[in-house]
Amino acid sequence: MTTTDQTDVVLEARGVTKHFPVRRTGRDLVVGRRRTVHAVDDVSLHLRRSTVTALVGESGSGKSTVARLLAQLYPLTGGEIRLGGQAVKAGRGRSFRSYVRQVQLIFQDPFASLNPVHTVRYHLTRALRIHGREATGTELTELLERVQLTPAAQYLDKFPHELSGGQRQRVAIARALGADPKVLLADEPVSMLDVSIRLGVLNLLRDLKERLHLAILYITHDIASARYFADTTLVMYAGRIVEGGDSETVTQRPAHPYTQLLIASAPDPDRVVAEAEQEEAGSGEPPSLIAPPAGCRFHPRCPKAMERCRTELPPRFELADGQWAACWLYADGAETTDNAGDHEKAAAK
Repeated sequence: MTTTDQTDVVLEARGVTKHFPVRRTGRDLVVGRRRTVHAVDDVSLHLRRSTVTALVGESGSGKSTVARLLAQLYPLTGGEIRLGGQAVKAGRGRSFRSYVRQVQLIFQDPFASLNPVHTVRYHLTRALRIHGREATGTELTELLERVQLTPAAQYLDKFPHELSGGQRQRVAIARALGADPKVLLADEPVSMLDVSIRLGVLNLLRDLKERLHLAILYITHDIASARYFADTTLVMYAGRIVEGGDSETVTQRPAHPYTQLLIASAPDPDRVVAEAEQEEAGSGEPPSLIAPPAGCRFHPRCPKAMERCRTELPPRFELADGQWAACWLYADGAETTDNAGDHEKAAAK
């Protein structure tokens, strides 16, 4: 990695793991068993300045948990988070406030993330003051203009219920910008918005990325929007990242069978898939993360599963154009790299 590449990396996760303890039942007490939910296992990723990285996967795959780990809302079970090249463990108090000044999380539901008894003016003023900035009328107006809510005077004294879903999400983004962050963690920021206004919010985030040189993690279950919006796409299944690379490459030439399943399930009026092809693409439900399958976690649903997939966890195999896939189908003729950061570096080029 060059010096420039190192400078561009704002936030990094190295082998991040999160297990949640399960409440013990009477049977657990009798047999002396402690169970955990393997929500995230060995996730590594880089967020670079002026770049959008999409984290794609179906519900329950661990995407939102990754966002909360990067936001330091959950303690790590294992691994490391690095901000500006330095390992960080925010904890609470001043250290947490210093961290969130640089890393802001945008939640999925803009109505739930805003206090319904307070106005837009209150939300933005509080955000500015918490992070040591002056909450003047000029500052409030600039924040709303950044998220294209103009004229600002029309919105400042409104309550959340008086705004549309898209306007509420723009206020939530403006509040996050009040900290003057380097990183935005956008947890499905458009999934609860009307289809007609989703594109406007994504275009806003893209504009902010370019003007403010933000590093953005875009979490979504919609792989089609990842192709449109993100520079790099990572695909997550059952707590593990199974494929990554340039968004155009991953979405147009998916390598992992799970990514192929996601592409096949995306609505496309120009594509008619025969019933037999749909069955071949994969079926069934995601596995229990309390007792995840051995080997590749996708093997119970994978139409191309081999005996090896049931017992051995696949490493990441380097493919063409910086793309990689954690799948035994590419064991022959593909380079294996243990350092996840090398894959992220190649994908960002």
